[in-house]
Amino acid sequence: MALPAEKSRYSLADCLTWDENELIEIIDGEAFMMSTPSRIHQKISGELFRQLANYLEGKKCEAYAAPFGVRLFEQDGDRPEDVDTVVEPDISVVCDRSKLDKHGCKGAPDLIVEILSPSSLRHDRLVKLNLYQRAGVREYWIVDPENRSVMVFLPDRNGSFRLHEDYGRADVAKASTLDGCFIELSKVFSE
Repeated sequence: MALPAEKSRYSLADCLTWDENELIEIIDGEAFMMSTPSRIHQKISGELFRQLANYLEGKKCEAYAAPFGVRLFEQDGDRPEDVDTVVEPDISVVCDRSKLDKHGCKGAPDLIVEILSPSSLRHDRLVKLNLYQRAGVREYWIVDPENRSVMVFLPDRNGSFRLHEDYGRADVAKASTLDGCFIELSKVFSE
């Protein structure tokens, strides 16, 4: 859902003035309010994060759970007014620590996980898939609580995301960008 047309274009400068409890993303200057996650959404997110964070302990990559601002296209020297895309993926894994700062992540994380909700189906499957592809995210997971499945997208030779794997509740999902990382989906979809 888009915010009322108070401004024609929003930026990171606006985000920095908003209440921390507001769930708002900016994509190409347009602000989108996000709904409060359901209990099941949070349970799935928590278990995915737990497994990822446990795997990453002592390694160079770090996992971050929402809210965590990701400025996909910010360049060195950009002012907050210049940054017109700030998203808050459910989970972000960042392996290049130079991308991390006090506001979150500057540039594309290595792995992004989005958990679908009834209000975000189109947004996560189309808008964000294209956005993350354009930004150079190396791996994108779309988690579907309703169907208890995980779709894993990886870029092809041309940088276009292609469905790499479609895992079900009984499967063990492999994080392709994290060597040796496997996620037990029976624990993720325990309800």
